Amino acid sequence: MLNFTRPFRDGAGFDTILVTLALGYLVLFSGFPLVYNLVMSFQEVDLFSLGSFDRPYVGLDNYVDVLSRPEAWGIFLNTVKFVGISVAAQLSIGFALAMFFQQNFPGSTWLRGLFLAGWIMPALVVGAVWSWILAGDFGVLNHVLLSLGLTGERIFWLSDPNVALFSVILANIWLGVPFNMILLSVGLAGIPEDIYEAAEMDGANAIQRFFTITLPMMRAQLGAVISLGVIFTLQQFDLFAALTQGGPANASNVFQYWSWQLSFQYYEIGVGSVISVLMILFVIFVAAVYVRSTRHEQLA
Repeated sequence: MLNFTRPFRDGAGFDTILVTLALGYLVLFSGFPLVYNLVMSFQEVDLFSLGSFDRPYVGLDNYVDVLSRPEAWGIFLNTVKFVGISVAAQLSIGFALAMFFQQNFPGSTWLRGLFLAGWIMPALVVGAVWSWILAGDFGVLNHVLLSLGLTGERIFWLSDPNVALFSVILANIWLGVPFNMILLSVGLAGIPEDIYEAAEMDGANAIQRFFTITLPMMRAQLGAVISLGVIFTLQQFDLFAALTQGGPANASNVFQYWSWQLSFQYYEIGVGSVISVLMILFVIFVAAVYVRSTRHEQLA
């Protein structure tokens, strides 16, 4: 008995229990669903076979089915636009705000906190707020544009195929900027002030200091922000559900929402799983690129 309890008294046994519980949680709630989703992508799964494990194996037919659908490439381009524009805008605005709040002025801490208020709101709530802002008949944005004379007629942001996707992008940028700002603020705070002072004494202006000091020393933080931004943007589902539901006519549809539609509206669960698998593979690729880049930086 003493030999059995000694590891727990020394702490090693308790550490093992904690690690085992954490690994068990990850395997049960993350690993198993991923593997199960991968298996379903090679099966014919619909509403009638969902409750049974005896499902026909169809090989790559589901993958061919998804890629051959006429709407697939349009939705793919929408996804690329959504991710690319959102990440670029969130990074640019977040970086600018991070540098702005690095300045020592009264109330900077309070203003930074106000920006965080939007980020902690659930995406469905943010979607509801933006649906009122972007409403075609009584929306705040149309009222401001008409009052300033910037447009002569009301724009139906959520039902016009030409602007519906960009309306969701606008809401997503607003939601993601505070997260980028906080991460980049941490990186900026770690740059020693004496480096800037030495460069200023050597005659470097603000733009030169930004490109020769700030950007090179923020490489790791920028890589993390871009990688996390891509992953979080690909996970963004709530804004589409609250604003456009992928419409009109798939004009604002993206892979993550299309996967949900195929699985839970049309009950083509095997086909919907294919899109999830493709997105998971892309996320793994982005994460691998980031880890590889940071490893090279540490070795350097």
